[in-house]
Amino acid sequence: MLEKINLSKKMSKKECKALMEQLEPQLSLLQRRLKEYKVPVVILFEGFGASGKGTMINELIQPMDPRGFKVFSIQKATEEEEMRPYLWRFWTRLPENGRIHLFDRSWYTKIVEARAEKRKSREKSESAYNDILDFEQELARDGMLIIKFFLHISPKEQKKRFQVLEDNKETRWRVTETDWRHNKAYNEWLQAFEEIIQKTDTSYGSWTIVEATDREYAKVKIISAVVKMFADRLAREESREKEKGTPLVEVIEKNGRAAFGSSVLDAVDLSKSLSKSVYKKELADLQKRMALLHSELYKRRIPVVVGFEGWDAGGKGGAIHRLTKTMDPRGYEVVPTSAPNDIEKAHHYLWRFWNHMPKAGHVAIFDRTWYGRVMVERIEGFCSRDEWQRAYNEINRMEAQLADAGAIVLKFWLHIDKDEQKKRFEERMEDPNKQWKITDEDWRNREKWDEYVKAVDEMILRTSTTYAPWIIVEGNDKLYARIKVLQTVVEAIEKRLK
Repeated sequence: MLEKINLSKKMSKKECKALMEQLEPQLSLLQRRLKEYKVPVVILFEGFGASGKGTMINELIQPMDPRGFKVFSIQKATEEEEMRPYLWRFWTRLPENGRIHLFDRSWYTKIVEARAEKRKSREKSESAYNDILDFEQELARDGMLIIKFFLHISPKEQKKRFQVLEDNKETRWRVTETDWRHNKAYNEWLQAFEEIIQKTDTSYGSWTIVEATDREYAKVKIISAVVKMFADRLAREESREKEKGTPLVEVIEKNGRAAFGSSVLDAVDLSKSLSKSVYKKELADLQKRMALLHSELYKRRIPVVVGFEGWDAGGKGGAIHRLTKTMDPRGYEVVPTSAPNDIEKAHHYLWRFWNHMPKAGHVAIFDRTWYGRVMVERIEGFCSRDEWQRAYNEINRMEAQLADAGAIVLKFWLHIDKDEQKKRFEERMEDPNKQWKITDEDWRNREKWDEYVKAVDEMILRTSTTYAPWIIVEGNDKLYARIKVLQTVVEAIEKRLK
C-alpha cells in the first residue's frame, strides 16, 4: 500500500501561505474550544528518519497557545523505563483533560524497530499490537482524541536529506551510522510501517498518511487534518451538550444479586482463627522469610504488586504493617488510595495507579486500588454505568501487562461480617487514639452493605485471573488474617523464584 502512494505531491509557497492564513486562526480557536470542553488530545508522529517529524510538529504548534500543549521526543528507553512495563512511560505522559500532548515517535516506535530488524516474531508482535489497540481504545472511550500521522518519503529522498545534514558541520551530529543502515534497509522498514498501519488503523485512532517530500504540502495536509478532527470532535461535544436529557450518573439497581448467582462471599468461613502463641511463632518465621525474599527479588529484578481491598475496618492497615515489618524500606512503597484529587480526575482513572507501579526488583503495596471504579464509584454514582462496566476489561488488561512484564500481582479482599464491622467501629469510637480512623462516611457506607456485596461479588468473578488472582481473607480474626496475607505473599514469591 505505502509503495503505491504518490510522493511527488507539491504545493507552492504562495498557495501554502494563503491556506495557512485560513487554517491557523481556526486551529487556535478550536484548541481553546476543546479546552473548554475538557477534551484531552494526543497527536503522534511516526515516519522514516529525516521525514520531517520535528519540523512538522513545530509548524503545527505555532498557531496554538503554548500553555495548552506539551511535546515529547521519544528516544531509547532509559534504565528506569526498561525496568517497568512497556506502556508505563506513555501512561505517565498522558495529557490531563483539556490539554494536548504531541509525540515525536510514540508507543509504535519499539515494535516498528523490532519488526524491521526481525527481532520480534509475528506471534510476539501480535501481542504487542493487541496491547496498543487496548491502550488506545481505553483512552478513546475515556474521552481522549487520538490523532496519528505517518510521514512518508522515498529512500532516495531520505538519502538526500541525510547527505545534506551530514555535509553541514553544524548538523552532522544528527546523522548516525544507524540512520544510514536504515536507509539501506528501507524496504524492511517500509514493510514494518505498513504492517503497523494496517493492524492499528481504527475508528478511534485512525492513521493519516502524509506525503512528506514537499514541506509546504505536508504542513498544510497535517494542519488541515488536525483542524478537521478538532472540529468534528467539537461538534460531537456540542451535540452531546444539547442532548443532556439522560443523567450522566446512572442509577444502580438496588435489588438482587449479580447475574452470576449467589455471592462468593457467602461461602467464606469467618470462624477461622489462630491462638496468640501460634500467631507469634508463624509471624516471626514468615517475616524472616519475607526479609530474605525481598532481597532476592531485588537481585533478580522481579517487581511485585500487592493490592488490598476490603470492608472498612477489615484489617488492611494491620496486614500491611506486618507484611512490611522486615522489608527494606528502600525497596517498597505503600500507596494509600483516597478520593482522586483535581489533577487525577483530569486524567484516565488508571493514570494515577500507573504512576506508582514498581520498577523491576521493587514492591508496590496499594491500600485500596483501581477497583474503586467498580465499587465505590459505581455505587456512589461517581462514574457512569458504561464507565464501570467496561472497567473490568480495562483492569484485566492492565494487570496482564504487569504480569507480562514479569510482575507478581496479588490482590486481597479482607472479609469480615457486618456484626464484626460494627464492633470494630464502636471500639474505634471509644478509643481516643483510634477515633481518627472512623468517619461519618464509614457509617454511611455500612448502610449500603448489600449493594457492596453485589459489587464485590461481580468484581471478584470478573477480575480474578491466573496472572492476578483474588485472595479472599477470612478477617473476623485479625491474627488469622495477617498470617494468611503474609503466607500468601511469601509462597507466591518463593514459587516464582523457583
